[in-house]
Amino acid sequence: MSFMDLVLKRRSIRKYKSDPVPEDKIRYVLEAARQAPSWANQQCWKYIVVTDESLKKAIASSAPPPPIFTSLPASWDRNLLPPPPREPRPRDWVAQAPVIIVGCADPSKSGKKEGKDYYLVDIGISMEHLILAAAEQGLGTCWIGGGFDEATVKKTLGIPENIRVVALTPLGYPDEQPLPRPRRGFDEIVSYNSWK
Repeated sequence: MSFMDLVLKRRSIRKYKSDPVPEDKIRYVLEAARQAPSWANQQCWKYIVVTDESLKKAIASSAPPPPIFTSLPASWDRNLLPPPPREPRPRDWVAQAPVIIVGCADPSKSGKKEGKDYYLVDIGISMEHLILAAAEQGLGTCWIGGGFDEATVKKTLGIPENIRVVALTPLGYPDEQPLPRPRRGFDEIVSYNSWK
């Protein structure tokens, strides 16, 4: 499969089979994450693999339900939003996956310049490596980068106060096949030599 085929194949999965994910596949996706570039090669990330059912439920209780957009900022393009689910999904949909991977970062091990915290960029790149590697292995993920209760996740997993929980993703075999999502046109997102 070419890289572009992989990019086009990947979907956000919100429904998972109960089949366990073999350890070698978990390690494969984490190895892809480990190889990501970072600010001054400081590799500020740490991943926690959660397979314990009670821990997964506690984390899932802090995660948002799948989005149903009712009121939106005027600047948002409504044509790009996901369609409403055909059936209601439980709030604990994240725990249905056999694995949850929690992406943490130590802000002190990354750069900060002109008020921008680059640990968010570092772990964003690393998580994207993980998510694409999962798709290559036939596994589903769903990037959850906001809306979850960071304090609950930290308490549940014993994460130190100075560490940030930046994102999490369920990991498992998809039990749905979402259709491709619309994308903005190339000329809408790219210009040469100046902002146009």
